[in-house]
Amino acid sequence: MNEPNSPRRPTPPVEQALEYLAEHVEDTVTLPRLGAAVGAGPTHLQRRFREQTGLSPREVQAALRLQRFRDGVRAGEDVTSAGYGAGFGSSRGLYEQSKERLGMSPGRYARRGAGLGIAWTVEDGALGRVLVASTETGVCAVFLGDDDVALEAQLRDEFSAASLRRAPDVRRPWVDAVLAHLADTDAPLAVPLQPLGTPFQVRVWRALRDIPSGERRTYAEVAAAIGSPRAVRAVGTACAHNTIAVLVPCHRVVRADGTTGRYRWGDERKRALLAREARRGDAAGA
Repeated sequence: MNEPNSPRRPTPPVEQALEYLAEHVEDTVTLPRLGAAVGAGPTHLQRRFREQTGLSPREVQAALRLQRFRDGVRAGEDVTSAGYGAGFGSSRGLYEQSKERLGMSPGRYARRGAGLGIAWTVEDGALGRVLVASTETGVCAVFLGDDDVALEAQLRDEFSAASLRRAPDVRRPWVDAVLAHLADTDAPLAVPLQPLGTPFQVRVWRALRDIPSGERRTYAEVAAAIGSPRAVRAVGTACAHNTIAVLVPCHRVVRADGTTGRYRWGDERKRALLAREARRGDAAGA
Protein backbone atom coordinates (compact mmCIF):
# COMPACT_ATOMS: atom_id res chain seq x y z
CA MET A 1 0.00 0.00 0.00
CA ASN A 2 1.20 3.51 -0.79
CA GLU A 3 2.24 5.65 2.15
CA PRO A 4 0.09 8.71 2.85
CA ASN A 5 2.75 11.12 1.59
CA SER A 6 3.35 12.84 -1.72
CA PRO A 7 6.78 13.20 -3.38
CA ARG A 8 6.01 16.92 -3.73
CA ARG A 9 4.65 19.23 -1.09
CA PRO A 10 0.83 19.16 -1.09
CA THR A 11 -1.10 22.36 -1.70
CA PRO A 12 -2.36 24.10 1.47
CA PRO A 13 -5.86 22.53 1.58
CA VAL A 14 -4.47 19.02 1.14
CA GLU A 15 -1.62 19.66 3.58
CA GLN A 16 -4.12 20.94 6.14
CA ALA A 17 -6.32 17.93 5.52
CA LEU A 18 -3.38 15.57 6.17
CA GLU A 19 -2.62 17.39 9.40
CA TYR A 20 -6.27 17.25 10.44
CA LEU A 21 -6.47 13.51 9.79
CA ALA A 22 -3.29 12.92 11.80
CA GLU A 23 -4.74 14.90 14.71
CA HIS A 24 -8.07 13.03 14.61
CA VAL A 25 -6.95 9.45 14.03
CA GLU A 26 -9.34 8.07 16.62
CA ASP A 27 -12.37 9.88 15.13
CA THR A 28 -14.55 9.01 12.16
CA VAL A 29 -13.76 11.92 9.84
CA THR A 30 -16.29 12.22 7.03
CA LEU A 31 -15.46 14.04 3.81
CA PRO A 32 -17.87 16.92 4.59
CA ARG A 33 -16.30 17.31 8.05
CA LEU A 34 -12.81 17.32 6.55
CA GLY A 35 -13.79 19.84 3.92
CA ALA A 36 -15.33 22.15 6.49
CA ALA A 37 -12.19 21.90 8.64
CA VAL A 38 -9.91 23.08 5.83
CA GLY A 39 -12.33 25.41 4.04
CA ALA A 40 -12.75 23.39 0.87
CA GLY A 41 -15.67 21.75 -0.88
CA PRO A 42 -15.81 17.99 -0.25
CA THR A 43 -15.83 16.98 -3.91
CA HIS A 44 -13.00 19.32 -4.84
CA LEU A 45 -10.97 18.28 -1.81
CA GLN A 46 -11.44 14.58 -2.59
CA ARG A 47 -10.20 15.05 -6.13
CA ARG A 48 -7.19 17.17 -5.19
CA PHE A 49 -6.36 14.88 -2.28
CA ARG A 50 -6.18 11.81 -4.50
CA GLU A 51 -4.21 13.64 -7.17
CA GLN A 52 -1.55 14.69 -4.68
CA THR A 53 -1.35 11.69 -2.37
CA GLY A 54 -2.55 8.80 -4.53
CA LEU A 55 -5.08 7.94 -1.83
CA SER A 56 -8.48 9.03 -0.62
CA PRO A 57 -8.79 10.72 2.80
CA ARG A 58 -10.45 7.54 4.06
CA GLU A 59 -7.49 5.41 2.94
CA VAL A 60 -5.04 7.82 4.55
CA GLN A 61 -6.92 7.66 7.84
CA ALA A 62 -6.92 3.85 7.69
CA ALA A 63 -3.14 3.87 7.22
CA LEU A 64 -2.70 6.30 10.11
CA ARG A 65 -4.86 4.12 12.35
CA LEU A 66 -2.79 1.06 11.53
CA GLN A 67 0.36 3.02 12.35
CA ARG A 68 -1.16 4.12 15.67
CA PHE A 69 -2.04 0.48 16.36
CA ARG A 70 1.53 -0.62 15.54
CA ASP A 71 2.96 2.02 17.85
CA GLY A 72 0.60 0.96 20.64
CA VAL A 73 1.46 -2.71 20.58
CA ARG A 74 5.17 -1.98 20.22
CA ALA A 75 4.86 0.09 23.39
CA GLY A 76 3.33 -2.89 25.18
CA GLU A 77 -0.40 -2.20 24.92
CA ASP A 78 -2.71 -5.17 24.60
CA VAL A 79 -4.54 -5.62 21.29
CA THR A 80 -7.88 -4.31 22.52
CA SER A 81 -6.47 -1.15 24.10
CA ALA A 82 -4.23 -0.41 21.11
CA GLY A 83 -7.12 -0.99 18.72
CA TYR A 84 -9.54 1.30 20.49
CA GLY A 85 -6.82 3.87 21.06
CA ALA A 86 -6.20 3.92 17.31
CA GLY A 87 -9.85 4.57 16.59
CA PHE A 88 -11.07 1.09 15.67
CA GLY A 89 -14.61 0.98 17.00
CA SER A 90 -14.77 -2.81 16.91
CA SER A 91 -12.45 -5.80 16.86
CA ARG A 92 -13.92 -6.79 13.49
CA GLY A 93 -12.70 -3.61 11.82
CA LEU A 94 -9.27 -4.02 13.38
CA TYR A 95 -8.92 -7.62 12.27
CA GLU A 96 -10.09 -6.92 8.73
CA GLN A 97 -7.69 -4.05 8.18
CA SER A 98 -4.76 -5.58 10.01
CA LYS A 99 -4.91 -8.84 8.08
CA GLU A 100 -4.91 -6.88 4.84
CA ARG A 101 -2.12 -4.45 5.74
CA LEU A 102 -0.08 -6.25 8.40
CA GLY A 103 -0.41 -9.68 6.81
CA MET A 104 -1.32 -11.22 10.18
CA SER A 105 -3.89 -11.01 12.96
CA PRO A 106 -3.56 -8.25 15.59
CA GLY A 107 -2.92 -10.82 18.30
CA ARG A 108 -0.01 -12.32 16.45
CA TYR A 109 1.41 -8.90 15.64
CA ALA A 110 1.16 -7.80 19.25
CA ARG A 111 3.11 -10.66 20.82
CA ARG A 112 5.49 -9.24 23.37
CA GLY A 113 8.86 -10.07 24.83
CA ALA A 114 11.18 -9.69 21.83
CA GLY A 115 14.78 -9.61 23.02
CA LEU A 116 14.00 -10.81 26.56
CA GLY A 117 15.47 -13.90 28.17
CA ILE A 118 12.90 -15.29 30.60
CA ALA A 119 13.43 -18.14 33.04
CA TRP A 120 10.35 -19.73 34.54
CA THR A 121 9.14 -22.50 36.80
CA VAL A 122 5.85 -23.86 38.12
CA GLU A 123 5.55 -24.60 41.84
CA ASP A 124 2.94 -25.48 44.46
CA GLY A 125 1.68 -22.41 46.27
CA ALA A 126 -0.93 -21.28 48.76
CA LEU A 127 -3.35 -20.54 45.89
CA GLY A 128 -2.73 -23.62 43.76
CA ARG A 129 -0.13 -23.98 41.07
CA VAL A 130 2.03 -20.91 40.54
CA LEU A 131 4.10 -19.99 37.51
CA VAL A 132 6.93 -17.58 38.31
CA ALA A 133 8.86 -16.00 35.44
CA SER A 134 11.70 -13.51 35.61
CA THR A 135 14.27 -11.65 33.57
CA GLU A 136 17.64 -10.56 34.88
CA THR A 137 15.94 -7.39 36.12
CA GLY A 138 13.07 -8.83 38.12
CA VAL A 139 9.93 -10.96 38.24
CA CYS A 140 7.83 -10.24 35.15
CA ALA A 141 5.03 -12.79 35.60
CA VAL A 142 3.20 -14.61 38.37
CA PHE A 143 0.36 -16.72 36.99
CA LEU A 144 -2.09 -18.70 39.13
CA GLY A 145 -3.92 -21.81 38.01
CA ASP A 146 -4.53 -25.51 38.41
CA ASP A 147 -2.82 -26.97 35.35
CA ASP A 148 0.89 -26.68 34.52
CA VAL A 149 0.33 -27.08 30.80
CA ALA A 150 -2.25 -24.29 30.75
CA LEU A 151 0.02 -21.99 32.75
CA GLU A 152 2.93 -22.58 30.37
CA ALA A 153 0.65 -21.94 27.40
CA GLN A 154 -0.40 -18.60 28.88
CA LEU A 155 3.21 -17.62 29.40
CA ARG A 156 4.16 -18.51 25.83
CA ASP A 157 1.18 -16.59 24.53
CA GLU A 158 2.02 -13.52 26.62
CA PHE A 159 5.74 -13.53 25.75
CA SER A 160 5.92 -15.54 22.55
CA ALA A 161 8.72 -13.43 21.07
CA ALA A 162 10.95 -13.90 24.12
CA SER A 163 13.53 -16.59 24.73
CA LEU A 164 11.83 -18.81 27.32
CA ARG A 165 13.41 -21.61 29.29
CA ARG A 166 12.09 -23.66 32.17
CA ALA A 167 14.74 -23.33 34.86
CA PRO A 168 13.53 -24.06 38.42
CA ASP A 169 16.90 -23.27 40.00
CA VAL A 170 17.52 -19.97 38.23
CA ARG A 171 16.93 -17.00 40.58
CA ARG A 172 15.66 -19.42 43.19
CA PRO A 173 15.61 -16.80 45.98
CA TRP A 174 13.14 -14.78 43.92
CA VAL A 175 10.90 -17.80 43.40
CA ASP A 176 10.95 -18.57 47.13
CA ALA A 177 10.15 -14.94 47.95
CA VAL A 178 7.15 -15.00 45.62
CA LEU A 179 5.82 -18.19 47.20
CA ALA A 180 6.27 -16.73 50.67
CA HIS A 181 4.33 -13.61 49.72
CA LEU A 182 1.50 -15.66 48.23
CA ALA A 183 1.23 -17.50 51.54
CA ASP A 184 1.23 -14.26 53.56
CA THR A 185 0.60 -11.02 51.72
CA ASP A 186 1.46 -9.08 54.89
CA ALA A 187 5.04 -10.33 54.61
CA PRO A 188 7.53 -7.90 53.05
CA LEU A 189 7.96 -8.41 49.32
CA ALA A 190 11.64 -9.24 49.02
CA VAL A 191 11.86 -9.47 45.26
CA PRO A 192 12.34 -6.93 42.44
CA LEU A 193 9.53 -6.65 39.91
CA GLN A 194 9.70 -5.92 36.20
CA PRO A 195 6.16 -5.10 35.11
CA LEU A 196 5.97 -5.04 31.33
CA GLY A 197 3.25 -2.69 30.16
CA THR A 198 2.41 0.73 28.82
CA PRO A 199 3.24 3.81 30.89
CA PHE A 200 -0.42 4.08 31.86
CA GLN A 201 -0.60 0.43 32.94
CA VAL A 202 2.56 0.78 34.99
CA ARG A 203 1.07 3.85 36.72
CA VAL A 204 -2.01 1.82 37.61
CA TRP A 205 0.03 -1.14 38.83
CA ARG A 206 2.19 1.15 40.98
CA ALA A 207 -0.95 2.60 42.56
CA LEU A 208 -2.21 -0.92 43.30
CA ARG A 209 0.94 -1.66 45.25
CA ASP A 210 0.12 1.29 47.50
CA ILE A 211 -3.14 -0.33 48.65
CA PRO A 212 -2.47 -1.86 52.08
CA SER A 213 -3.31 -5.47 52.74
CA GLY A 214 -6.81 -5.76 54.16
CA GLU A 215 -8.06 -2.66 52.35
CA ARG A 216 -9.95 -2.26 49.10
CA ARG A 217 -10.27 0.45 46.47
CA THR A 218 -12.80 0.96 43.71
CA TYR A 219 -11.73 1.41 40.10
CA ALA A 220 -12.79 5.06 40.38
CA GLU A 221 -10.61 5.55 43.46
CA VAL A 222 -7.59 4.09 41.66
CA ALA A 223 -8.26 6.35 38.68
CA ALA A 224 -8.34 9.36 40.99
CA ALA A 225 -5.14 8.22 42.72
CA ILE A 226 -3.19 8.28 39.46
CA GLY A 227 -4.58 11.69 38.54
CA SER A 228 -6.90 10.42 35.78
CA PRO A 229 -10.35 10.39 37.40
CA ARG A 230 -12.16 9.83 34.10
CA ALA A 231 -10.09 6.77 33.19
CA VAL A 232 -12.12 4.29 35.23
CA ARG A 233 -12.61 1.84 32.38
CA ALA A 234 -8.95 2.04 31.41
CA VAL A 235 -8.00 1.26 35.01
CA GLY A 236 -10.19 -1.84 34.83
CA THR A 237 -8.45 -2.90 31.63
CA ALA A 238 -5.03 -2.39 33.21
CA CYS A 239 -6.05 -4.54 36.18
CA ALA A 240 -7.29 -7.27 33.84
CA HIS A 241 -3.95 -7.34 32.03
CA ASN A 242 -1.74 -7.36 35.10
CA THR A 243 0.68 -10.30 34.64
CA ILE A 244 2.09 -10.25 38.19
CA ALA A 245 -0.69 -11.74 40.30
CA VAL A 246 -0.96 -10.80 44.01
CA LEU A 247 2.44 -9.08 44.11
CA VAL A 248 0.74 -6.34 42.09
CA PRO A 249 -2.51 -6.64 44.06
CA CYS A 250 -5.25 -6.03 41.52
CA HIS A 251 -7.39 -8.33 43.69
CA ARG A 252 -7.82 -5.38 46.08
CA VAL A 253 -9.77 -3.40 43.47
CA VAL A 254 -13.53 -3.91 43.59
CA ARG A 255 -16.63 -2.50 41.94
CA ALA A 256 -18.38 0.64 43.17
CA ASP A 257 -21.19 -1.46 44.66
CA GLY A 258 -18.71 -3.39 46.78
CA THR A 259 -18.87 -6.63 44.84
CA THR A 260 -15.53 -8.18 44.02
CA GLY A 261 -15.85 -8.24 40.23
CA ARG A 262 -13.97 -10.53 37.89
CA TYR A 263 -10.41 -11.73 38.36
CA ARG A 264 -8.02 -13.00 35.72
CA TRP A 265 -6.88 -15.85 37.94
CA GLY A 266 -10.35 -16.96 39.02
CA ASP A 267 -13.10 -15.25 40.98
CA GLU A 268 -12.81 -17.78 43.81
CA ARG A 269 -9.15 -16.91 44.29
CA LYS A 270 -9.99 -13.21 44.49
CA ARG A 271 -12.64 -13.79 47.12
CA ALA A 272 -10.31 -16.06 49.07
CA LEU A 273 -7.50 -13.48 48.99
CA LEU A 274 -9.77 -10.67 50.15
CA ALA A 275 -11.30 -12.79 52.91
CA ARG A 276 -7.89 -13.92 54.14
CA GLU A 277 -6.53 -10.37 54.23
CA ALA A 278 -9.68 -9.10 55.96
CA ARG A 279 -9.36 -11.75 58.68
CA ARG A 280 -5.77 -10.80 59.33
CA GLY A 281 -6.71 -7.14 59.51
CA ASP A 282 -9.46 -7.88 62.02
CA ALA A 283 -7.12 -9.99 64.12
CA ALA A 284 -4.46 -7.25 64.11
CA GLY A 285 -7.02 -4.68 65.23
CA ALA A 286 -8.48 -6.84 68.00
